[in-house]
Amino acid sequence: MKYYKYFLLTLGVIIVDQAVKLLVYYNMYEGEEFPIISGIDFLKIHYTTNPGMAFGWQIGGDYGKLILTAFRLVAMVAIAWYLVRLAKKGAHSGLLWCIGSILGGAIGNVIDSTFYGVFLQGNVIYNASTPWFHGKVIDMIYVDICYCYFPEWIPVIGGGPHALWPIFNIADASIFVGVVVILLMQKKFFKESKAEEMKNTDTINS
Repeated sequence: MKYYKYFLLTLGVIIVDQAVKLLVYYNMYEGEEFPIISGIDFLKIHYTTNPGMAFGWQIGGDYGKLILTAFRLVAMVAIAWYLVRLAKKGAHSGLLWCIGSILGGAIGNVIDSTFYGVFLQGNVIYNASTPWFHGKVIDMIYVDICYCYFPEWIPVIGGGPHALWPIFNIADASIFVGVVVILLMQKKFFKESKAEEMKNTDTINS
């Protein structure tokens, strides 16, 4: 099938993401950090957890985490379906690789949210009604550019000191890179995808 190789990328992202998260969980204490490369202090491994979305964002309320996890599960299925559909239509391979990367990142964080509260001790959201679907996401990649004070008029981060760059994980990075490349290359990706679709249609009709 045309789409198998793209799912191999998805699987690779999941394996690397989960391997790094578990290495951090079993070998570091939360809050511990060290430079990835000796002498380069702004790029660090910093073990932290977050109860919400990518890059530490979250939905408040008693059911916020459950809603977020349910949304992730639905999005994961929708992205996989979309990938298969585009592959069958002969979409641009670059677009398909990007979607495969996004899907791998989405599944990587779904695993944390769904299972980590059950199988990793202490990795469940405080006062959760059930450990299932209430696991905290493990983050560890920290670009320590600046811990700066932001004025109150700035949305979300205003009124206090915050890291200029959020702490994230391999799954977040895969989603981010996939989305950015699609945005930058959308004219090429979708123009060639449309041309290929028309070519396939002409072949069927002839």
